[in-house]
Amino acid sequence: MTTATARLLGTTLLTLAAGAAAAQEELNALVWCDHTDPKLIEPFEEEHDVTVNLREYEGTGAALALLEQSRPGDWDVLVIDGIDVFRAVEAGILAPLPEDELPEADFFPEVVMKENNSADGVTYAVTEKFGYNTISYNAEAVDPADMQDLSTVWSEKYAGRLTIYDYYLPVMGLAALSAGIDTAAIGETDLDAIGTVMSEMRGAAASVGGVVASQTALATGEVDIVVGGGEWLTAVLAEEQPELTWTIPDQGAVRWSQSIGVLADSEKPDLALEFVKYIVSPEGQARLATSSCFWGMPANAKAGEHLTDAQKEVLRWDEQDAYLANSQLYPAPDTDLDIAMQDLWLETLQQ
Repeated sequence: MTTATARLLGTTLLTLAAGAAAAQEELNALVWCDHTDPKLIEPFEEEHDVTVNLREYEGTGAALALLEQSRPGDWDVLVIDGIDVFRAVEAGILAPLPEDELPEADFFPEVVMKENNSADGVTYAVTEKFGYNTISYNAEAVDPADMQDLSTVWSEKYAGRLTIYDYYLPVMGLAALSAGIDTAAIGETDLDAIGTVMSEMRGAAASVGGVVASQTALATGEVDIVVGGGEWLTAVLAEEQPELTWTIPDQGAVRWSQSIGVLADSEKPDLALEFVKYIVSPEGQARLATSSCFWGMPANAKAGEHLTDAQKEVLRWDEQDAYLANSQLYPAPDTDLDIAMQDLWLETLQQ
C-alpha cells in the first residue's frame, strides 16, 4: 500500500467515522410499551437520521417521579394517560404545541379532547390512541349474549370464571355504569352504590391482575372473562385465538386515551415536535394502532388508509361511531374523591 493510498484510506475512514458519529443524534422518550415496537420507531429514525431512546414506564406517577429525578434536558418526549395531562401541565413539564402543525381536523372528533390536552387556550399534548375498558371474553366458553349485560357478567352464573383488571379508575367506572351513574358525575354520595357493585364483582372473581396476568389468564383458559379488558387485551391474540374477543355492553364502556407531548426542558424541541407529528400522522398512527405490545384505535381517522381490512376488522373500525356514542371517559376525581375511591378499591380487593 502506498503512503498516498494509506493517507487517502485513513482520511476516508475518518470521514466515515465522523459521519457515523453525526448520525448518532439522539432523542429520549418516556413511553408506554406500544411505542417500543421497531416497526413504529425505525421509520422515524431512518427519515431523521436519529436514534430514539425509549424508556417504558407504567403509571403517570412513575413518569413524574422519573422526570423529577432526572436532569433538565434528559428527556424530550412524554406519552401520558389522557386524563393525566393536566398533572403534567400543572407541574410545568410540558411545552406548548403549535396547533397549526397538528392534524386534529382528521381526528375522530370525540378524541380531540381539548379540555384534557389544553389549558388556558394553550395546547400541551395531543391524543394519539384510544380504546375501551370493557369486557373481554372467550366466545366458546360463555354465552356472548350474557356479555351485553354487566350485571350478568359478574353474576353467579360466571362466578370463579372471571378476572378483574387491576386498575381502579376504569373498573370502578364500569361499576358506576352498571349502577346507572355517569363516570363524569361520580361523587362521594355515589360510592356506596359503586361499592355494592364492586363487592358483587369481587365476589365472583377468581383473581385480580395486571395487563400480562389478565391476558395470560384469558389465553390459557384459567378464566373466561376479563372485566376491564377490551381490544387492547385481545387484539394481539386474535390471529391465533379468534375465540378471544370483546364487546361493549348495553350499559356502555369506559374509554381510555393516551396523549403525547414535548417536554418543556427538552434540548431538542424541534426534533421532539417532529416525533410527535410523526406519531399522529396517518402512517405513524397505523403502526401505533397495531403495535406488537397492544392494539388500540388511532386518533387520526386517516390511519384507516394504511390499515388492512383484517386489521380494521379486529379494531372494529366500522363500529366506532356506535362505540364512541356508548362510552364515557375515565372518572377524573378531585384529590379527596380520588383518595376515597382508592380506599374503596383496596377495601374491595381485600374481601
